[in-house]
Amino acid sequence: MFADLKAVATDPILGLMAAYKEDPNPNKVDLGVGVYKDEQGHTAVLNCVKQAEALRLKQEDSKTYIGMAGDINFNLHMEKLAFGSSHKALLADRLTTAHTPGGTGALRVAAEFIKRANPDATVWVTTPTWANHISLFQAAGLKVKEYAYYDYETRGLNEEAMFADLAKIPAGDVVLVHACCHNPSGMDLTFAQWQRFTELAQERGFTPLVDMAYQGFGAGLDEDAAGLRHLADAVSELILCSSCSKNFGLYRDRIGAVTIMSQNSAQAQNVKTNLLSVVRSIYSMPPAHGAIVVSHILDSTELTALWYQELAEMRNRINSYRQLIIDKLAAQGVEQDFSFITRQHGMFSFLGLTKAQIAQLKTDYSVYMVDSSRVSIAGLNHSNIDYFAAAVASVLKA
Repeated sequence: MFADLKAVATDPILGLMAAYKEDPNPNKVDLGVGVYKDEQGHTAVLNCVKQAEALRLKQEDSKTYIGMAGDINFNLHMEKLAFGSSHKALLADRLTTAHTPGGTGALRVAAEFIKRANPDATVWVTTPTWANHISLFQAAGLKVKEYAYYDYETRGLNEEAMFADLAKIPAGDVVLVHACCHNPSGMDLTFAQWQRFTELAQERGFTPLVDMAYQGFGAGLDEDAAGLRHLADAVSELILCSSCSKNFGLYRDRIGAVTIMSQNSAQAQNVKTNLLSVVRSIYSMPPAHGAIVVSHILDSTELTALWYQELAEMRNRINSYRQLIIDKLAAQGVEQDFSFITRQHGMFSFLGLTKAQIAQLKTDYSVYMVDSSRVSIAGLNHSNIDYFAAAVASVLKA
């Protein structure tokens, strides 16, 4: 049965992780993996999480299943974080949420749900998009196409080409849009562009699928959800996939959520039965720990305030390094314009380097990034940024 299986190529990022770990260079720099790191290069457990976990250990009295929808209190908190506590869709019982094993689990559940709702739907993703998006939807048997998004020449949004593509998408198809901190480019829609996107969704009749993996990592919790909220005010249906990996630092606890916004509360009941049926067929019940930790944090005024503080510290550190990269490269005599880095948001940026330059950085300097020149800015700190800038300057001048 297994004799005819062929080896599958290693995911580029996972391969990069392995190469970095094996590199003996004490000055090596890892800019490939999309996890937040502090000034010591460590992905620490947030203090608010530690306190919530202590409370969970004290209060937990059972390990029984928590149901297919997961923790109901967590689900409500996630709806309020994303849509706002007074959004009309929430107040009208139009939202249906299931907590999932990470944001990836949310996307896979969404994919299977789309397949049930419209087996002929095509899912449209940005060019480029997160590397796993396409395979997730294809694994559910959905067709996937791309629409224009990032302009590699201007290092900005390919706005007119994007809206020209969106204007051709037929009703019944699904358009994935990143809520904030676009992965991999860091280039987000402005609010005016969100308004234009919303108008096209209404005119064309496609269903928006909003992937919000980094809420709070861009400009702030409410600011990062502004586009989603405007969209939800105008359209009758949408799908939201969210994650607590980054903003709560719960990477290995795998906690996310999928939310379906229906036209009305009666439709939402039908959506719920189908959504939970999808969950049952994939993993049956979600893990409890991460969801209950988040619930403990958001149930507590004190822990919520601590979370806001810690989230702001992570966001501000990343944002400060955007300008610092530009300054350090200029100090190395680099004349190329890197000002686009400060126009981007979140952990990632395209540096615009060639594959040959990226290979040289890896071979000669042990600076690791993916072949697209996407870097995780959180991988930089005060002990390695000068080395990084000197390495980049060297390959640019070669």
